[in-house]
Amino acid sequence: MHYDYLIVGSGLFGSVFAHEAVKRGKTCLVLEKRNHIGGNVYCENIEGITVHRYGAHIFHTDNKEVWDYVNALATFNRYTNSPIANYHGEIYNMPFNMNTFNKMWGVRTPEEAKAKIEEQRAAISGEPKNLEEQAISLVGRDIYQKLVSGYTEKQWGRSCRELPAFIIKRLPVRFTYDNNYFNDRYQGIPEGGYNQIIEKLLEGVEIRLDTDYLKEREYWNSLADRVLYTGMLDAYFDYCYGNLEYRSLRFETETLEQENYQGVAVVNYTDRETPYTRIIEHKHFEYGTQPKTVITREYPASWQRGMEPYYPVNDEKNGALYKKYQALAEKEEKVLFGGRLGQYCYYDMDKVIAAALKMATEAFENGDA
Repeated sequence: MHYDYLIVGSGLFGSVFAHEAVKRGKTCLVLEKRNHIGGNVYCENIEGITVHRYGAHIFHTDNKEVWDYVNALATFNRYTNSPIANYHGEIYNMPFNMNTFNKMWGVRTPEEAKAKIEEQRAAISGEPKNLEEQAISLVGRDIYQKLVSGYTEKQWGRSCRELPAFIIKRLPVRFTYDNNYFNDRYQGIPEGGYNQIIEKLLEGVEIRLDTDYLKEREYWNSLADRVLYTGMLDAYFDYCYGNLEYRSLRFETETLEQENYQGVAVVNYTDRETPYTRIIEHKHFEYGTQPKTVITREYPASWQRGMEPYYPVNDEKNGALYKKYQALAEKEEKVLFGGRLGQYCYYDMDKVIAAALKMATEAFENGDA
């Protein structure tokens, strides 16, 4: 059979694009390297608990069009992301807000908190030269040392003094007693997980799992008029300019014979000595009351070929390298590139969906397809 579109990857970007293509009468074949659809939003059921297999995925957006889009595919609960930070056993509320400042310094009013931060920010003069200076200039030295530096260095695998300042152009600071991590108007998690969304998006689409497109790309390309590629951009071009850098993750999931392990869905471990960055207790995403619980420890890892890439390393060197690959991509007449890997950027889920909808509109309604 010949298809209008070959779609490489069944994550949110590829699945939304496929759904929009089918709505417009196009035929699609989806190739997925893993043994399941859904990319990193894939969920498993363990002991009656919806487990986010590739880390916490909390949907949040200010985009009403996107919010309506996902709510037509699943029922979302009222989950509000309110993680806590554990620094050597000291517990702090996230994001940085009056609860954090009260615990850190004993201050009670926004005026007192602002004065304390201002006093510590004064240590940095001029334009911040690295992430450490940028963080101190935003939130002061105490918060930087306890809640930013260790976590960030574990996450990126290098000293904050070696990381560029622009990685944290801003840090969320609130002078209210509000532990809601996101400012977005809409927030929640689909009841029962994300699989139902992907399954609905891919209704009417042929799917091949355990299939590596790049190993037989000429054959697969011959089956379709056009290609949407959501894999690694540098891999598509056989790393001809070298590797784009990523950070990877390792997940260690455990079922515990207890009802409640940590009392919250996400605990960030902000000291350098704890090897993992956070522990996720999945049942709290859906207010679970199961007799057992499932936790996942999340370990940052240096990415090497063959590992799953999670976070692009958006520094100047990789930005320049990406532009070279982007120039090659623009010359590909038959191929579209999308998603966090195809566009080498860290996307929140709502931005992935919005970008896929935009690409679909341009492809199908502007006569591109």
